[in-house]
Amino acid sequence: MVSGTNFDAPLVGAVAIGRNEGQRLRRCLESIITSASPVVYVDSGSTDGSVALASSLGCEVVILDPNRPFTAAAARNAGLKRLLEINPACEFVQFVDGDCEVVDGWIDSAARFLWRNDQYAVACGRRRERHPQASLYNRLCDLEWNTPVGEADACGGDAMMRVRSICAVGGFDGSLIAGEEPELCSRMRKAGWCIMRLDAEMTLHDAAMVHFSQWWRRTNRAGWAFVNGTVMGAQANHRRWLREAVRPWLWCVAVPASSAVLVSQIGLWGLTLLSVYPLIVMRAASTASRCGGDTRTALAFGLLSIIGKFAELQGQLTWMRYRLLQRPQRLIEYKRPG
Repeated sequence: MVSGTNFDAPLVGAVAIGRNEGQRLRRCLESIITSASPVVYVDSGSTDGSVALASSLGCEVVILDPNRPFTAAAARNAGLKRLLEINPACEFVQFVDGDCEVVDGWIDSAARFLWRNDQYAVACGRRRERHPQASLYNRLCDLEWNTPVGEADACGGDAMMRVRSICAVGGFDGSLIAGEEPELCSRMRKAGWCIMRLDAEMTLHDAAMVHFSQWWRRTNRAGWAFVNGTVMGAQANHRRWLREAVRPWLWCVAVPASSAVLVSQIGLWGLTLLSVYPLIVMRAASTASRCGGDTRTALAFGLLSIIGKFAELQGQLTWMRYRLLQRPQRLIEYKRPG
């Protein structure tokens, strides 16, 4: 419940989603149960006692049907549906992933912004990594989330949204295993709504990403989202993520193939085309440094920006294979149970 002048009604509810988050989920739910009502927790097949934990904290619990593919989008839709059944008067909903803790004061600040600015459908803020020093990959996550404040094209999984705007565009696309937030925001903006990234602390995220294989799978999922978003955008006559979808093909296929052709024509001088890779690494490292990364982290960010294109390409190829075979997509998970 938001306090203060003109905020006497129970305007803000919350939907948390999770799957085997363990103690991460406890931190998440405890951070919102005093600031939002009702709080709905949606579980996607957890086996670690998450459902019992949420119930013990007084949350309304929704368990997704295990016979249907689990997606974050489907979980958020189910949570919002239950929230409105409990309290149809809710005007704003704070969505939060079960591995995140909402920063004290965020819900009040975001709700006040949406209350005073009726043209905005979404308010999001700064997500930070809880343990950036635990691994290089955690630090890279923290850099990734250091995005500019102000008008934005999209938000992430943690955001406060206006219930009316979500319902107006039909909610999240429950079939998406990744990229569901930008896809929803795209439809919102097309309908005339705006998204704002506030200069405020929003959530602490616990990536728990300590192995290269985890980073690879997470980046692989991004590639899946890019190509799927591009195709969906084209079908809706709305350009989205085209550059992100094309880049893996440029750096992983076009450049090496062109270099091979040049080698066959002019000899080893054809390898000079590969010098674009160090330039891209240094450019990405410079960007990471400006966002606050130390020298080691910035260089790693630059190097992985190239390596990651191969992971993204694999994600795109996976999407194409599943699409061709008309098989349902499955979650691409990188995190171990909490």
